Amino acid sequence: MLQKYQKLKKKLSSLKSFRLSFGGIFDLDQKKKKVDELVLASENPAIWGKPHEMQKINKEKSLLEKSIAEWTNFNSKLEDAKVLLEMAEEAHDEDSFKEVKNEISEIRKLGDTLELKRVLSGELDANNAYISINSGAGGTESCDWAAMLFRMYTRYADQHGYKCEILDMNEGEEAGIKSCTLLISGEYAYGYLKSESGVHRLVRISPFDSNARRHTSFASVSAWAEVDEDINIEVKPDEIEVETYRSSGAGGQHVNKTDSAVRMRHKPSGIVVSCQTQRSQIQNREKAMKMLKAALYEKEIEKRNKEKDEKNALKKANEWGSQIRSYVMHPYQLVKDHRTGYHTNQVNDVMDGHLEELIMAYLKAQLTGSWGGAAGGDGLE
Repeated sequence: MLQKYQKLKKKLSSLKSFRLSFGGIFDLDQKKKKVDELVLASENPAIWGKPHEMQKINKEKSLLEKSIAEWTNFNSKLEDAKVLLEMAEEAHDEDSFKEVKNEISEIRKLGDTLELKRVLSGELDANNAYISINSGAGGTESCDWAAMLFRMYTRYADQHGYKCEILDMNEGEEAGIKSCTLLISGEYAYGYLKSESGVHRLVRISPFDSNARRHTSFASVSAWAEVDEDINIEVKPDEIEVETYRSSGAGGQHVNKTDSAVRMRHKPSGIVVSCQTQRSQIQNREKAMKMLKAALYEKEIEKRNKEKDEKNALKKANEWGSQIRSYVMHPYQLVKDHRTGYHTNQVNDVMDGHLEELIMAYLKAQLTGSWGGAAGGDGLE
């Protein structure tokens, strides 16, 4: 019994040390002061007629209040566990020791979440996210794989209470999709989903092959943050090519009868965006321009980050075009992230949108700089 007490006491001491070291970084007093300032700003009559400004203030206040509540909850649970451990030791109660053990495990998870949010302090991390999926070479196989990824990300969005809007979709000739663009809206959507940019590889027995042979398919995913309208991003009219075409997606009577879909290409950067889900060409044009500005802003942020950080491992992990993850369904079950080395045999869970562990492994690697995926593949070429 004494040995259990000492072991749990040591774990609690470790969590207290974490609280002490992390508390200075978290800066609770500064966050509370900022909330008070935002409350005062929202009470200013001059801002009431500016809904966009009011929305920004409320969003920032909500994020800060949630952050403060999480820190307060962590502290409260830590103190409760300390009292419970003392009571368990005095009473020599086995059930109470088990309860303390479970509580400490939960507190550790809360601490990990708080620590990971240090990584989500980037300029755009709290924003909504655009996700673009493009099938690779391979025809029907790759189109089907792109559709599987589309389902995976929409499931992830549903599970986390994010709103998911399809902005553009081009269906495959036989099955699946050639490409699609999603807008996933919610707190820190981009902060989490930025981990998904890169090439995703699937190995499976093809359902389209009558000889039941193993096939390898590729699809590329790109994630970038939606930016606020007040961020000044200049796009010169002579730098973009605009193409209109007939929407191929499902819609009302109007959607498929006119050239309402819009595709924009930014000539200097080569960035291409498209939108076909709005009812009019004007609305699709506005959405496409917003996407283009967000993509250009993301490109500028990446350029600045590359200039600041010359670490080759980090560059490789974030570089567009890198094969970041393999999903093996045959001859065994494995999902492996090649940047972090994290792997799991729960392929079906991952395809159902349970990406939390993969994303957290990426954020932890970003926090510590320990990119460990270079060594060892999945054993399949």
